[in-house]
Amino acid sequence: MTQIARDHVYYSHSESIQIDATPQQVWDVVTRIERTGEWSPVCRAAWWKEPATGPEVGAWFIGRNEADGKVWETESLVVVAEEPAEFAWMVMGNAVRWGFTLAPAKSGTTLTESWAVQPEGFPTFREIFGDEVEAKLEVRRDAALSGIPATLRAIKQIVEAQSSALIES
Repeated sequence: MTQIARDHVYYSHSESIQIDATPQQVWDVVTRIERTGEWSPVCRAAWWKEPATGPEVGAWFIGRNEADGKVWETESLVVVAEEPAEFAWMVMGNAVRWGFTLAPAKSGTTLTESWAVQPEGFPTFREIFGDEVEAKLEVRRDAALSGIPATLRAIKQIVEAQSSALIES
């Protein structure tokens, strides 16, 4: 077995940010997958796969990703939709788990984004990438490590701007 299968913890990461807004206000943004392209450095567009129309367990959505001159689409399954506390999905149904948790904080909400390649994901990626699997997974890991803080900062800016606009109106 390769290093990636033995050390899958190496392929997980999470970070948090404080947002000056209620958990519901944050939830109302992060569960609008149609807006993903506003904050994600890789997933440039997303849309619900019919018959899904919103964040509920069992709903599928498609994400269009762009990085390093390549464009590809993935299908993801919503596995947690606990309003306004947690929203999570599995890319390719079981390969990679992404999610947001939202917790009330003194000054608003702590938003945590997490990413983890699942045990079932390693054979899937080996099937897709063959002998290049480790290099390809390292690229995706590095994208997640840099992308999560960028995503969180962008979501914070979007939510706080919306929250501020509501207060001013």
